[in-house]
Amino acid sequence: MSLDYTSHTSHPGQPGHDELVPSRYALRVGEIDVLVISDGVLLLPGAMLAHNAEPAVRAAWLKDNFLPPDAFDWALNVVVVRSGGRTILVDAGMGTEFPDLEKSGHVIHRLEAAGIDLPSVTDVVLTHMHMDHVGGLLIDGVKERLRPDLRIHVAAAEVKFWEAPDFSRVSMPPGFPDALRKTAKQFVAEYGSKLRTFEDEYEVAPGVVVTRTGGHTPGHSIVRVTSGGDRLTFAGDLVFTVGFEHPDWFNGFEHDPEEAVRVRTSLLRELAANGSLLVATHMPFPSVGHVAVAGDAFRFVPVPWDY
Repeated sequence: MSLDYTSHTSHPGQPGHDELVPSRYALRVGEIDVLVISDGVLLLPGAMLAHNAEPAVRAAWLKDNFLPPDAFDWALNVVVVRSGGRTILVDAGMGTEFPDLEKSGHVIHRLEAAGIDLPSVTDVVLTHMHMDHVGGLLIDGVKERLRPDLRIHVAAAEVKFWEAPDFSRVSMPPGFPDALRKTAKQFVAEYGSKLRTFEDEYEVAPGVVVTRTGGHTPGHSIVRVTSGGDRLTFAGDLVFTVGFEHPDWFNGFEHDPEEAVRVRTSLLRELAANGSLLVATHMPFPSVGHVAVAGDAFRFVPVPWDY
């Protein structure tokens, strides 16, 4: 399927296994190992950042942040967590089904380049079932390499939603709703027997807890990692770069924008109060930083890279 999201000039050159930019970043949360891996970037319209904002205000924000006015590359990150003898992949990236999104879909070879063999993955946690979070598991040959007892954790509300998804509140480019439906349906068909659903919260491994937030999708979830007084929260698609200064702006992919604003604001207040590290799917790689209060809004404070 061709996804008609905007006209754009293609970027020459595709990175191979020997890449000129870093695509993984390792850190420790207490005794737990965490690895942030880039699945590349998605070229999307700038209007997707805030379809409830005045166009001139949105354009000014893009200009102030040195971003193109019409379309720019959104980061796409996944996380690997190792705790209690388990290796947990949080989200699985875009996959390779949609050639128009040519700068994403690298997660499998980047996992291997980071020393993460697919058979070593014991658990997958899905923040939600949009195609850029499940597509990596639908790449040809991947399923056969996964362990037979793989557990895929996802909120029950998320699985239920994709049985008959409602796109009445979103503001997506043409082609995306159909692509999202198709991918979610295919994913459940191929991996339904491995799904382990939860209602509100589930401890996947010691210190690794997945919690349903809703908002972005009805079953959208976040993952909190806690060990020895250290904390890290993988926020999935609750938080985008613009969401610190403008937490009330609606992202075009949010199925319940008002609820997304509520849970986004609540999470940012929580992280500002407890000092937890934040990682998010669509913030510039490696997206590791802290949240600070800035008047009635927030600001993101990236951590210095630790070599």
